[in-house]
Amino acid sequence: MLPELFCGKMQALLGPEYELFLRSLDRPRALGLRLNPLKIQRQREKEFLDQLSSFSLSPVPWCSTGYYYNPESRPGLHPWHAAGAYYLQEPSAMAPAELLDPQPGERVLDLCAAPGGKTTQLAGKMAGRGLLVCNEIHPKRAAVLSSNVERMGIANALVLNEHPARLAERFAGYFDRVLVDAPCSGEGMFRKHDAAGADWSPETVAMCARRQAEILDNAAVTLRPGGRLVYSTCTFSPEENEGSVEAFLDRHPDYFVEAVSAPHFAPGRPEWSDGNPALARTFRLWPHHLLGEGHFAAVLRRSGDEPGTELLTERNSELPKPVAELVNELGIELPVGNPVRFGERVFLTPKEMPALRGLKVLRPGLELAELRRDLAVPAHALALWSREAVSCHDLRADDPACAAYLRGETLPTEARGWTLVRVEGLSMGWGKASVGVLKNHYPKGLRIF
Repeated sequence: MLPELFCGKMQALLGPEYELFLRSLDRPRALGLRLNPLKIQRQREKEFLDQLSSFSLSPVPWCSTGYYYNPESRPGLHPWHAAGAYYLQEPSAMAPAELLDPQPGERVLDLCAAPGGKTTQLAGKMAGRGLLVCNEIHPKRAAVLSSNVERMGIANALVLNEHPARLAERFAGYFDRVLVDAPCSGEGMFRKHDAAGADWSPETVAMCARRQAEILDNAAVTLRPGGRLVYSTCTFSPEENEGSVEAFLDRHPDYFVEAVSAPHFAPGRPEWSDGNPALARTFRLWPHHLLGEGHFAAVLRRSGDEPGTELLTERNSELPKPVAELVNELGIELPVGNPVRFGERVFLTPKEMPALRGLKVLRPGLELAELRRDLAVPAHALALWSREAVSCHDLRADDPACAAYLRGETLPTEARGWTLVRVEGLSMGWGKASVGVLKNHYPKGLRIF
């Protein structure tokens, strides 16, 4: 049931389009998944899509890696999901990362990143090069974000649990691109989440607009001159969309709305704010115009053209001897990076990783191993990042042994020692083989029962 005040507001805004808008909310939701280019290389994409034929995929027009799927296929239960081959993501939510368009080698910030859909999309575009800082202020949501970064095999991400103001202090003028997918009143998600409608009120809209202003002001500080900032919401409210952008431009005259081609989206509505014609270059995703939920996005550019601020980086160090011996035993060629130790956990950070002291860090790059006295145990993240190892145990997706592995069961094997378990070439986790038995090292918290 839609809130009565919301319906009256939308009727006043949309006029003759209102009935079409209402009818669109009665149809079944469009569901989407996005292929992970860090796992599915272009030359294998057609072959992989053929294997996914049972999902009844059709392309999402605004995202080259996005596809609608048949809800009855339940791709979240497939072994390829556990292997990080794709991310389940609402189709309209794929738009902001496409508009940000990060390039390999850049410094990118996803400021409000949980649960990780847009972060993992940005990482795929960056192809493992550069630095991706993804932040979430709420600790539990930050943990979910970190888990999704791990599942998708991302090695160049720094996962933080910080207030945006703290990042503005620490990273002023540092990033080439910044994404602010802001907390909002969630009007575009009423069909997906009943609670969103139950919690809605005009006061909530006003509160969200104030919070968005604070977040945007902090984000603006972190972008270098000449950099791109994308602001997005999943709401229809002009106060949180055109109004938030208009107010931001008034506070930050060194920013402007960039003209970007996005033919699948409707233009913003200047008349719903202060009439600034530049707001027509923002974007609205209407559920009665496309197959997806309601979204808004604005592409903002900071005037000037200067390189990002240079910060102190993490000190160079060497891999602890047990970890170096383990990597050699596994036969894995690591990316270029700098080893960093967090307690008993050892990570490989990108060379450009800024100094981490004083930050609330959940994941500083690729986790390699955990030290247990004089031994190193390979991290689950290392398995999901790797494609090859000296010892591999390959399974088919429809093999009962594959489901058994995801349940945490042992498997018969001819392998020896630490073994990379793969489903049709996609890594899922580790096992340790001895005397014909593969002991299961799939994390207990991820096991499917």
